[in-house]
Amino acid sequence: MGVISIDQPNNGILTAAEQVVVTVFNFGLDTQTNIPISLVVDGVTIAKEIELKDPYQNMGAKLVYEVASKTNDVAGDGTTTATILAQSMIHKGFKAVENGANPVLVREGIELASKEVAKKLLEKSRSVSTSEDIENVATISSGSREVGKIISEAMKKVSQNGVISVDESKGFETELEVVEGMQYDKGYISHYLVSNRETMTIDMENPYVLVTDQKISTIQDILPILEQVVKANKPLMIIADDIENEVTSTLIVNKLRGTFNVVATKAPGFGDQQKEMLNDISVLTGATFYAKDLNMKLSDMSIDDLGTVSKAVIKKDSTTLIGGHGHKEALEKRIQEIESQMKTATSEYDKKRYQERLAK
Repeated sequence: MGVISIDQPNNGILTAAEQVVVTVFNFGLDTQTNIPISLVVDGVTIAKEIELKDPYQNMGAKLVYEVASKTNDVAGDGTTTATILAQSMIHKGFKAVENGANPVLVREGIELASKEVAKKLLEKSRSVSTSEDIENVATISSGSREVGKIISEAMKKVSQNGVISVDESKGFETELEVVEGMQYDKGYISHYLVSNRETMTIDMENPYVLVTDQKISTIQDILPILEQVVKANKPLMIIADDIENEVTSTLIVNKLRGTFNVVATKAPGFGDQQKEMLNDISVLTGATFYAKDLNMKLSDMSIDDLGTVSKAVIKKDSTTLIGGHGHKEALEKRIQEIESQMKTATSEYDKKRYQERLAK
């Protein structure tokens, strides 16, 4: 067996980091990748496209991408800074091991130091509260004063806990539009349902929405409503407490065959909280909530029981419903109910939960 030198993955890390680090100056970089030439100032975009011929160097380059990608998922920014820090820690960690240090102790030392650094950063940080602060942060992050101003306006209208989504405009102007919608922390049940492999998301235009807290055990449970949806020639989004693997497989096979366009997510929350959130979704979309407590059979569902939204964006761990078509009066009444419950809540946990429901 051959011996792999730690220099090989280390060189891959260094190569990838050098390509990413130039974006810290906010200059566009004509990256040496297999994609068409483009100017980018985003670290994670560059890191994703780097492929090195040497497999062990490429292993190091992919480690850089993992660092940038996870930072982007958690913070939404700071990918280049994270890459610089990772490259430096890995390089010096290798040096320490080469000089005789115990690799386990080196790792533990890095973890302890990172906690201390995070603690100090939090002590020196200040909260972003004013519209001007938000605009400045957004401007720096996006590299555009216009975008920074629009983000500040959006935050002002939907609050800091609100949901902001970005769509490609059909015109030449960047515009802000506030629509009724919500987001919850559950994504698609299978990646085989994904329509956009590049972003690993599912975008549905004007889908029907089925809402239930029941478990879908067999395809026969929803076969009647599936047949009605196929006749209507519209996509369907299913939100259920749980879905058996057999049902999931049937949905996947039929979607891949083009029989119908369907996606399913598990219902957000648990217990009473789940019921409340599903009621929120039902009011937003205009759907009938098929509750198991009321012994409502899914097989009896008609197309009139389904809700609708203008757009649904489903990711691995989240779902965003945009432009719910529920009755405005019912929606306003639901909001008033949540606001009233929040005022009378006795615990901070309950108040926070109601606030999150209002925001999302």
